[in-house]
Amino acid sequence: MASLANVHLGTPFLPSPASLRGRSAACGVGGVAPRRAPRIQAKIREIFMPALSSTMTEGKIVSWAKAEGDKLAKGESVVVVESDKADMDVETFYDGYLAAIMVEEGAVAAVGSAIALLAETEDEIPLAKSQAASSSATMASDGPAASRPVADTAAPPSPLETAPEALSSSPPSSNFSPVAASSAHPASEGGQRTIATPYAKKLAKDLKVELGSVAGSGPMGRIVAKDVEVAAAATAAAPVSTAPPKSVSNSSAVKAPASPAIQLGTVVPFTTMQGAVSKNMVESLSVPTFRVGYTITTNALDDLYKKIKSKGVTMTALLAKATAMALMKHPIVNSSCRDGKSFTYNSSINIAVAVAIDGGLITPVLQDADKVDIYSLSRKWKELVDKARAKQLQSHEYNTGTFTLSNLGMFGVDRFDAILPPGTGAIMAVGASQSTVVATKDGRIGVKSQMQVNVTADHRVIYGADLAAFLQTLAKIIEDPKELTL
Repeated sequence: MASLANVHLGTPFLPSPASLRGRSAACGVGGVAPRRAPRIQAKIREIFMPALSSTMTEGKIVSWAKAEGDKLAKGESVVVVESDKADMDVETFYDGYLAAIMVEEGAVAAVGSAIALLAETEDEIPLAKSQAASSSATMASDGPAASRPVADTAAPPSPLETAPEALSSSPPSSNFSPVAASSAHPASEGGQRTIATPYAKKLAKDLKVELGSVAGSGPMGRIVAKDVEVAAAATAAAPVSTAPPKSVSNSSAVKAPASPAIQLGTVVPFTTMQGAVSKNMVESLSVPTFRVGYTITTNALDDLYKKIKSKGVTMTALLAKATAMALMKHPIVNSSCRDGKSFTYNSSINIAVAVAIDGGLITPVLQDADKVDIYSLSRKWKELVDKARAKQLQSHEYNTGTFTLSNLGMFGVDRFDAILPPGTGAIMAVGASQSTVVATKDGRIGVKSQMQVNVTADHRVIYGADLAAFLQTLAKIIEDPKELTL
């Protein structure tokens, strides 16, 4: 589950009109106010767009889990929001009624702006609706709205996809009190969001049930555990003779989302994640970088991998561990410059590894990679990849990297350059290990497995000699990798 997003706007409750009457009109004979029965003020709170990551400036409403007028309990999910890195449930910290939805599904809203109103009692719902209508009218007359729906088109791509543009949000109304929100992640499958509870997603994985083919019975069609169990039972009960057609059908269902989404000649707006990637890549152009390449022999590393692969060790974890050990001896390569006036020797070695996911790119972080043994590091990496592909990463699991790895070797790419992520000092691009004819030390011809690595670095802090020394150390560790398993 994701961490809670506890954000407060600090606006007061909306008082009932009766409580606004002047005290002077209530005074009796002799200027003494008569006793009056205490009045209960109406409590209408905002449900606002929370900041689900440090880079999030706006969020998109994926779906409302509740309808207007529904009763809510503290901690209950209200809405699913898409941030620049993940999809999250937004929960209320108060009991009450969902009185008015101010931002519809498929629309975006600036962080901190109201997306709905929560009334404490059912009697206050009309007042909240009136206030929501008044607020919407005010924003429409004063300037650009804080939220915008997706334009309707005849093309079949998902209506949730919107173009990331600058949003000017109106100041929070002083008539509301904010509802603190917490966040947790729904499932995401095959490019089309399939909303499911975390347990349902885990159960589907265990039972080998395709979530895209399951009909949800929860709020707004959300898939719950019993839906997965029913689908699994139906699959098990299917006649053997129908198995081949079903297999073909399932295969088509998995591939189906990709084909109709592509229409040649159409303009496709960025998703929220693509917008965030674009912003970061443009920002990286302001950093003066340079590149250094190095060839490393991998025979010993390949042999080690074959020996310990059965224990769950991954090549990615081995490369991350080797990189972290080299960074221990060259802390300048693990440093970062953010303001152009100073740089920081980072106290931790956190290896971020680029992972391509449906609709974007994200860099899960192996924290303290130099201190964690290779077996634990491999288990952690598998966990991070699963969470990344399900868009379930928490913010500290993708934005705390101090050095980045990008590996395209598994695709047969022999060499490439990587773009430096903002806020870091260096990124290393790893190519495929290939059999290469080389001259041995005794002057003979031999064949060795070699890979090419290219490091892109921030030249304001890291110089050519620094990278050369780091790469020499890395090569020694990889070519004699016995320390990787200690």
